[in-house]
Amino acid sequence: MSNINSIAPELQVSQWLNTLRSITLTELRGRVVVLHAFQMLCPGCVSHGLPQAMAIHDTFPAADVAVIGIHSVFEHHNAMTPVALEAFLYEYRIRFPVAVDRLSPTSNIPHTMEAFGMRGTPTLII
Repeated sequence: MSNINSIAPELQVSQWLNTLRSITLTELRGRVVVLHAFQMLCPGCVSHGLPQAMAIHDTFPAADVAVIGIHSVFEHHNAMTPVALEAFLYEYRIRFPVAVDRLSPTSNIPHTMEAFGMRGTPTLII
């Protein structure tokens, strides 16, 4: 995303975990939204990015700050399945909603990651 004054693109998600319903950025307008893109097999995500996102989630009231994880897989696709991700979230006690970024049929970069211009994981967008 190149223009700081532009409206964020909508999340392109194939599945949600840790929530009973889909979440849109449009419905969160007026709140601070923290998007944390990660991969469960990314050492920096596990040791630094996810603890930071969890601290934000635990520090601020949900009515003011929405923390959303985005599992953006651009490598090791066969190992990072939604079933493995669900177990990972349970083991690491990640309680905020997590979206599975929709895979692209023509690229290794998933749709939301590409739409936001992310270059890798972990990535934190406010």
